[in-house]
Amino acid sequence: MGRYRKRWLQGFVLVVLIAACAAIWYLRPYPPDQAAKSAMQGGEGITVIDTGDWLVFEGGETREPGIILYPGALIKPESYAPLARSLAGDGYRVFIARMPLNLAVSDAERANQVLKAYPHQSFVIGGHSLGGVMAARYAVNHQDRIAGVFFLAAYPDKKGDLKESGFPVLSLLGSRDGVVDRQAYEAAKSYLPDSTSYMTIEGGNHSQFGSYGFQEGDQPAVITPQEQWQQTVAVIKEWLQTAVNRLPEEEFPR
Repeated sequence: MGRYRKRWLQGFVLVVLIAACAAIWYLRPYPPDQAAKSAMQGGEGITVIDTGDWLVFEGGETREPGIILYPGALIKPESYAPLARSLAGDGYRVFIARMPLNLAVSDAERANQVLKAYPHQSFVIGGHSLGGVMAARYAVNHQDRIAGVFFLAAYPDKKGDLKESGFPVLSLLGSRDGVVDRQAYEAAKSYLPDSTSYMTIEGGNHSQFGSYGFQEGDQPAVITPQEQWQQTVAVIKEWLQTAVNRLPEEEFPR
């Protein structure tokens, strides 16, 4: 019996090891590329801070509101450094969440850390892909501190129903996006306010909202990553003025 028990244990351990290796492979994140790594460097008036839970980008005089970004599934937060650095250059304080297992679904309430650390600042929150789903859920439950919600190649689910929230909402999508389920994207509009701003970046795709290379299932973009980042930042900056107008003027002077 001892021999059979030993063999059973050896077989069990082997199965566990194989399952663990498969899980590690499946959960392997997309690493930031060289452009993202360069954008992570401070200088030229931009300060980059890594707290362990957050990447924070600041530059010069801080403007309202602050910006919280939830990354897409299995995408490292550094991958959004080009977007964050550009926004910080215009005075916006940007926070990119570092999620457990690189999955926003693992800690949708992570933005609580930022709101507690900056009790007198208002924020917009958004996310890329799955990060956008979790950002919408967070916004629904914290409407006293959130001034708006933005989606980058993303859409809300029922738990993130913003229809009656009164939030200014921005939905950005690349015309060449091969990852987003277009049928689900259209259906999710029922969870968004009628005033939602829908914008399409012609020639852009899913992957180029970040800086991590080409994502499996996507379509090739016909514009450069730099062009997609520039257009994304320009649209977000314009939309932020709508979010600013929602803030109480006595607390956040224009």
